Formats: sequence, structure tokens, C-alpha cells
Amino acid sequence: MLFGQSVFQSVLDRLKAEDDETVEQDAPAAARVSGLNTGLAFDVMEGVSASSARPNQAYFETMEFAASETVAERSPEPLPPPEPEPEPVMPDHLERIAPEDIAAELDISARDTAQSLSEKRRAFAKQNHPDRVNQLFRENATKRMTIANLLIDQALRRLAR
Repeated sequence: MLFGQSVFQSVLDRLKAEDDETVEQDAPAAARVSGLNTGLAFDVMEGVSASSARPNQAYFETMEFAASETVAERSPEPLPPPEPEPEPVMPDHLERIAPEDIAAELDISARDTAQSLSEKRRAFAKQNHPDRVNQLFRENATKRMTIANLLIDQALRRLAR
């Protein structure tokens, strides 16, 4: 310990003092701000004022460069038009909207518990929910979900009795 400080702390103090001296020597007096150790934006331009640099000219210079290119250099062969998407095909299970068909798919029995019925509802919704199918088939999906929910709710009511 030197003068109440550790060796590490004395080295840090000396490095900080040297750094402060070099910052004060490097920065011109007009560009220095008290407590600010980095240079300001106008230091970067090395004495060139912003009005004489005319930054808006860069845009026009690039336009002149673009105008000097030939049309063949600028535009390669045009892309062919994209192929139209094929019409979506309705899945087979969405065509079955009769309550008997849906009841057969759900396979609700007297052995089902509330947990197994909710699992069946989730599994059915995963395949048939209207938000998960193409817009063209949403009407059938809505009907299937409505009937399935009705059948499962009836089974839950019977289970509760």
C-alpha cells in the first residue's frame, strides 16, 4: 500500500491523469466541452464548415452516376411473371359435416372423463378450427367445430350428473 492506496489503485490514478493530459492537449480550445472526453461532430470535418461541404450534393452526384450507366448495364433480363397459385383443395375431413360423422370421429363413450373429453376437443380443434383452414373452407370448419363442441358439452353434462 502506497500512501493509503493499493498498488493497483495508484496505477489506475496515474493512467487517468495521463489520459486527461493527452485529451486536453489534443483537442482545440474551441471544440472542447468541459467534462466531455470525445470530440464533437465538427471536429471530424477538419476545419471544413458544414455549409461549404454541401452534403446535399452527394445525392445529385449519385444521380449523375446512375444516368451515365447504359440501360443494358442497369436492367438485366426482366423476370417472368409469377405463376398463379393453384386453387386450394378442400381436405376430406372438412366435407363431412353431418353430426353422425363428427360423433364417429370424436368417438365419445361412457368411459370418457372430463380430461379425456377436453383432450378430444383440443385435438379436434387443432385440425378443424376455422382460423387454421383456408378462407374458402371456413364455413364447413365452423359447422364442424360447432357440432363437435355441442357433442362434447352434452357429454360433459351427462358426466356431471
